[in-house]
Amino acid sequence: MRVYLPCTLPGLARAAATGEVGPAPLTGYAVTPALVEWYVSGDTEELEYVALTDAARASLRMLAADRADGVEVPARRVVVAAEVPDAAVTAGVDLEDRSRVRVPLPVPLTAVAAVHIDDAQAVPDIESAVAAVFAADGGDDDARFEVDGAEAHELMWYATQEIPDLLG
Repeated sequence: MRVYLPCTLPGLARAAATGEVGPAPLTGYAVTPALVEWYVSGDTEELEYVALTDAARASLRMLAADRADGVEVPARRVVVAAEVPDAAVTAGVDLEDRSRVRVPLPVPLTAVAAVHIDDAQAVPDIESAVAAVFAADGGDDDARFEVDGAEAHELMWYATQEIPDLLG
């Protein structure tokens, strides 16, 4: 199963150094039965895009949480796409969790298919969204507008062999 794991650039650097995305358990996003039920008319590619978008939103929350803890992190969303055995993934059954899954073990870099990262041109909108994401989660419409501005940016696709260049 293709699982989209939210991350940050420092998290990606840790994964490159350790050879795995972790620590476990990991929260990821994938095409789950609940997502298929929610997005009835979508094909696999559309459903995977929804899961990727949900992971990008989770990455935004990770950036905001790190900054709230005083950690300096670049304002770029990161999503790691990995192939994880179906048996190793637990999906929620609630439509609220439509694409969210749990992965109980770290994911080895050898299972990573690609990395998706914001282009540098997106940074101003990501900065605004990082500052607004928790207020948006609380129902603030103005904050939601800022988060939507970040989501208007498509994440760039990178092959796994490009990870050292992304971190350099």
